[in-house]
Amino acid sequence: MPGLPSRRTFLTALSAAAAASQARIRNIDIFPIEIPTPREELEAGKYARYTFYEVETDTGVRGYCFDRGADFRALDRIRRALVGQDLFDLGRHLKAGLAQWAGVEHAIWDAIGKIAGEPVHHLFGGGPPRLRVYLTCVWKGKADQSHVTFQQQADMALRIRKAGYSGLKIRAWRPNPLHDADACGEIRAAVGPDFSIMVDRTAGLNGLWSYPTALAVARALEKHNVAWLEEPFDRDDFFSPARLAREVDIAITGGERFQGLDAFRECCVQQSYDILQPDPILCGGLSMTRKIAALAESFHRPIIMHGAMGLRVAGWLQAGAAIGVPWQELAIVTPPFLPEEQWSPALKVLNSKSLFTIRDGYIDVPQSPGLGLDVNRDAVREFRIPSSPLRPFYPQYPG
Repeated sequence: MPGLPSRRTFLTALSAAAAASQARIRNIDIFPIEIPTPREELEAGKYARYTFYEVETDTGVRGYCFDRGADFRALDRIRRALVGQDLFDLGRHLKAGLAQWAGVEHAIWDAIGKIAGEPVHHLFGGGPPRLRVYLTCVWKGKADQSHVTFQQQADMALRIRKAGYSGLKIRAWRPNPLHDADACGEIRAAVGPDFSIMVDRTAGLNGLWSYPTALAVARALEKHNVAWLEEPFDRDDFFSPARLAREVDIAITGGERFQGLDAFRECCVQQSYDILQPDPILCGGLSMTRKIAALAESFHRPIIMHGAMGLRVAGWLQAGAAIGVPWQELAIVTPPFLPEEQWSPALKVLNSKSLFTIRDGYIDVPQSPGLGLDVNRDAVREFRIPSSPLRPFYPQYPG
């Protein structure tokens, strides 16, 4: 992880903290938005629906977060717990249940960064100005991807490589799991040796593998120099992945759905995964992500966070820079789109001409205060759509 913050950053944060008593939470709002996008583009896979989080302070500063879903029944409870409280008192907020409302936590950090005049990763100790990215590609149609030919996957990998990226992840959901290994062979033949290929079983979302099946798949993937096999077993099974990791050379990874520290601690103690993959929303927020990274570091386990796409990426980049992750996943990318094409509707809710800058397979970490998004609040409110308080809202692509 990066070292101690610079003297300038430390003094800035200290000055902001000294003013904390003057920054209290005045209101919290959460609602879904749908950015106007032609139907054919939505059907092709462009991202246009988000849940918007806003934390307003009595100083006039507002913090924002965009996520993919929320249970709006919790809004009154969130307001009762946080409105009127010191914005900077994160310890108190976490005890009040903030980790269960991680979108609000991201928005609080956005407001804190704006008041401090620093990007959030500077407040966490600094980090690199850009992160290497890989793309997780999922084709429209059958979730198990059995309708996608190996050649289609290889062609997309080649397109990604020509665009400057150096890594691709595919699903291992086909009825015959060895066919996914064959697909990796086709991809490897297309892109050559110096391109990373990752494979995601996604735990039990498409059925559970037996141990012999997982072992056979992992050994088949080894032949094609695949970087890792993700979540080959049930998420509550800490022992089978540890056993598999001992028997094969390919890395075994997981952790995207774990909440809090306990499951990650168990993974580390049991040596379940070679790489831990917390989700900065699902695990409990940016503060919890940093705690998980510190825990992983003490067990010599790297962190590569679960992916995000579009406006959601803002918090991921701040956490990833502070942790010093070797990769940032962008997911889910729907071929033939590249990320910049798929998230283009988001520009309608920003004051800037671009969302994030991707060059030569790296994404720039925003350096402006907070999470780094210049949000057009009027546009966001214009695109608000109704949502029943009794039914959570989810966008078209859960990611």
